[in-house]
Amino acid sequence: MRYDSKKLEEKAVLDTAARLCAAARTAPKTRGIDFIRTCVLTGEEKEALAQEMDRLAPVLDYPFFTRDAGNIRASQAVVLIGTSYQQRGLNEGCQYCNHTNCGECAQQNGVCAYDNVDLGIAVGSAVSAAADSRIDNRVMFSAGRAALSMQVMDEDVKVILAVPLSAGSKSPYFDRK
Repeated sequence: MRYDSKKLEEKAVLDTAARLCAAARTAPKTRGIDFIRTCVLTGEEKEALAQEMDRLAPVLDYPFFTRDAGNIRASQAVVLIGTSYQQRGLNEGCQYCNHTNCGECAQQNGVCAYDNVDLGIAVGSAVSAAADSRIDNRVMFSAGRAALSMQVMDEDVKVILAVPLSAGSKSPYFDRK
């Protein structure tokens, strides 16, 4: 049987995307409490994400969204990693959220500092899995923001970062203008 490089590269990207999701899941979390969510977009869903980025560019006055939409189109898959907003119950001993305790933070619709800390650790773990697989990648706020706008993930997810993946002769994320 013969396998061509395009199909094998696509398979390698999807296998790696699964590893990124697993790495995000197994990354350390504050107090061992896990609010991380992941999903992978390819094909039409990936193109819809790029279109939403194009739509948001002038609305948010972020021209780089259009540039990044081109990077999404040049990628074989996009891994989305997000988190909901929850309190960890560290209360008066923490106050990293600038509230007296977790109850006050929740009452005032505050954001627990550890939501984004845990998200950052999960994303770092995920991109290291991509690097281990020698798959080109880049962390993108822009694609994550568009995914949030599209409500691609569970409705309780409040922050999303995107990691587009590419296996090609040259990284589409290197010489960005």
